[in-house]
Amino acid sequence: MMSQALATAQQKLLFASGLDDNSLSKALAMLTRGGGCHGDLYFQSARSESWSLEDGLVKEAGVQLHQGLGARANHGEKTGFAYSDDIVLPALLEASRMASRIVRSSSDHRIHPWCVNDSKRLYPDTNPTSTLDNAAKMSLLTEADAIARAADPRVQQVFVSLAGSQEAILVANSDGVLAADIRPLVRLNVSVIVESKNRREQGFAGAGGRWDYQGFIDDHYAEKLAKEAVRQATVNLEAVPAPAGEQVVVLGPGWPGVLLHEAIGHGLEGDFVRQQTSAFTGRIGERVANPGVTVVDDGTLPGRRGSLSIDDEGTPSTCTTLIEDGILKQFMQDKHNARLMGVALTGNGRRQSYAHLPMPRMTNTYMLAGEHDPEDIIASVERGIYAVNFGGGQVDITSGKFVFSTSEAYAIEHGKIAQPLKGATLIGHGPDVLTRVSMVGNDLALDDGVGTCGKEGQTVPVGVGQPTLRIDRLTVGGTQM
Repeated sequence: MMSQALATAQQKLLFASGLDDNSLSKALAMLTRGGGCHGDLYFQSARSESWSLEDGLVKEAGVQLHQGLGARANHGEKTGFAYSDDIVLPALLEASRMASRIVRSSSDHRIHPWCVNDSKRLYPDTNPTSTLDNAAKMSLLTEADAIARAADPRVQQVFVSLAGSQEAILVANSDGVLAADIRPLVRLNVSVIVESKNRREQGFAGAGGRWDYQGFIDDHYAEKLAKEAVRQATVNLEAVPAPAGEQVVVLGPGWPGVLLHEAIGHGLEGDFVRQQTSAFTGRIGERVANPGVTVVDDGTLPGRRGSLSIDDEGTPSTCTTLIEDGILKQFMQDKHNARLMGVALTGNGRRQSYAHLPMPRMTNTYMLAGEHDPEDIIASVERGIYAVNFGGGQVDITSGKFVFSTSEAYAIEHGKIAQPLKGATLIGHGPDVLTRVSMVGNDLALDDGVGTCGKEGQTVPVGVGQPTLRIDRLTVGGTQM
């Protein structure tokens, strides 16, 4: 029985454009005839909108429509790719012809009969942008603005943004896979600037996932995010310069998992490993972290920002154990790299749009909970830093070296959380930092749904998470205010 997602995607992407299964077969035959040993087609249609409010006034309200197709042919390590923003048969055949010509080979590849890849649905098929009328969307923005201003008289500026989209994709390949997905995505952000005694600080809070706008109203997100943004900003008003040097660092649960994502996660993606540019290349079965450290990439969590019912190659998402009790077990793979490396698919083939090639990408990457009480972890530190939230960061995939700036951090003195710190920067080496994790908390938390990952010019939504962690030694860079 055909799924609703597939039926909807076929109607939007194929039938409405005069295409059918026969059109797909023609294009795939062209991709693999005298060209690739494997070919696939990717169709996409997306409708997105964004709203923003600044100083009590709606500054922006826009809608974007985005659609097109991509054709890819693979032969060995060679890849041919072409795309068009016009979903019609001539464009489909021309893109397939061009991709095939790039990877000409001496043999044809047999096209397999269609086999519908029907996976478990992790989110609703509804269009989130139509769940509220425009008046209700503006009311959500103004409510967050009013709550933030009422929370503290030192609030000088408030910025609120709301974004939502629905994306329909359809994948067909020469192995006979026919798969589709309908993906909702929403996000609500609140940013504030507070001022006191000629000092200005900023606070930010956001949330989102693969659901609709009604969830923001039902769960009172306008109030939660506005108060959290104000709390962060006012904490930073009292912050003192962070001390520099090698110190014990405790990372809080949830969003600090972004350090794990950047410093560790990218090095576990199959393309970097195959190209031998990852610090983890050739280390399967080796100890890369202390006992008690288990890291997974899980695209199967219902409603999460990084989750996918299927990836952008039609493979169902999985929960992949990357590191188990400190031992490196597996890498994240797309079809191309998995085929070349002779390993199993993990459902991590992702792309920004039809105009981009898929590659191995993370979904929701997090460390599993351990056995330690978070209070005991803090109490174990005589002097150190407790990092709760992070801003920007940089990582070198080949060397594993990273630099991350904290947006909320505190000193730890004699086993207790003390004054807030300003300008703390964490500097280290990704593979090495896992060997310095000496305590793993029992308070695993995922982020609130705001992660976006960039790689080779492409961005995709992701999730991160972790429990409270104690890292025995990490270099902290401090700055003067």
